[in-house]
Amino acid sequence: MPETFLLCSDGSDLAHQALAAGLAVVRPGGRLVVATVIDPVDTALVTGTGMAGGVMTPEAFDQLGETQLAEGRQTADATVAALGLEGADTRVVRGSPGPALCDLAAELGAAAMIIGSRGRGGLARALLGSVSDHVVRHAPCPVVITTPDED
Repeated sequence: MPETFLLCSDGSDLAHQALAAGLAVVRPGGRLVVATVIDPVDTALVTGTGMAGGVMTPEAFDQLGETQLAEGRQTADATVAALGLEGADTRVVRGSPGPALCDLAAELGAAAMIIGSRGRGGLARALLGSVSDHVVRHAPCPVVITTPDED
C-alpha cells in the first residue's frame, strides 16, 4: 500500500505557495490527500440556549451545513488545481483546525503532513493560537512546515 501524505490548506495563495515548497522538499511518491477544515455548525442556532429560542429553522440549519461543506470542497479542489495534483484525494473535515487535521492524519495513517505557516511571532501565536504549532506538537506523524516565498 502506498504511503499517504496529507497536505493541509486553507485555500489561500500563501497556503498554495507553502504546500508547493513542502512538496519540493518531501517529493512524495504515494497517495496525496488535500484537506481543509470547516467550522462546526452550532446546534444552538436551532435549539436555542435555554434562555432564548433558536434563531434558525432545521431546514436553514441543514442548508448552512451543506453550504459550508460545498465551500470546503471548493477550497480543496482549488488547491488541487493550483498545485497541479491531478488524482489527489480531497477531504473536508469539521472542527478546530489543529485537532481536526491531526485526527485526520491518524485516520489516514499518514506518513507525513505538509502545512504552511504564516510565521507569526510569539505574541500573535499566544493570542491567536497557531494551527501549525498545534499540528507539530500533536501530529501522529512527521510534519513539514513551510512558509510561502514572499518576494
